[in-house]
Amino acid sequence: MKRIIIITGASSGMGAEFARQIYAQKSIENREMWLIAREADKLSEFAKTLSGKNITVRTFATDLCGADGAGHIKDILDTEHKKGKFVIDLLINNAGFGTYGPFVETDPKREMMMVDLNCTALTGICGFALPHMQRGGRIINVASLAAFLPLGNFAVYAATKSYVLSFSIALAAELKERGISVCAMCPGSVSTNFANVASNGKRTEVLHGCDPCRVVAHALRASERSRKIALWRPKWKIVAFMSRFIGRYVGARFTYLFNKRPH
Repeated sequence: MKRIIIITGASSGMGAEFARQIYAQKSIENREMWLIAREADKLSEFAKTLSGKNITVRTFATDLCGADGAGHIKDILDTEHKKGKFVIDLLINNAGFGTYGPFVETDPKREMMMVDLNCTALTGICGFALPHMQRGGRIINVASLAAFLPLGNFAVYAATKSYVLSFSIALAAELKERGISVCAMCPGSVSTNFANVASNGKRTEVLHGCDPCRVVAHALRASERSRKIALWRPKWKIVAFMSRFIGRYVGARFTYLFNKRPH
């Protein structure tokens, strides 16, 4: 039976790093890796860098936003199922983006699009993938350190990632008897193109960004050990822990006043 690994948002950033590190593992020989992202050319160029092993790399260029985006994944899975049975060994929901700035100053359409991608699509993809998963299967949902507290100047993004964290923990509890693990990856600042997108080009690099190689490697180890949450840096663990003792409004008000973000 064919065994498949699926990575969304795989053309750059942490999605591409997940693909590189998984591809380098000896244990995935004779499997298929599906790379999914919106930009076809960028995805194709990245896929060409993964060569030299007995692993089939397939690319699917599609817009994952919302219910329609998740529906595209269902269509791909249904088409593949007609060719024969297969098992999804690992699903990594990495596709997503953020926006900086006070909510009143951001584009409502873009904020709704963020909810559609970060929450709706991720939920649907999990739902459509699970019928094809067996004991030993794993899901990694990329959340954020922002998931632990409401944040001013980052309101909708933090809310979407809070959803991802809550959903992932609940899903892990429900899937325990089936032997399928779910891990919410909750990174802080990582050196990717995230800030450039979130700030509309006003901040080209994430401040104090960590090496995505180490963050991704930790998340993969955490998932293999069936951890529910992946927090790599000690600082991130402290922030996540201390968030329990900070009032939600206090946290949101403080970050609104003292953590301005270019937008």
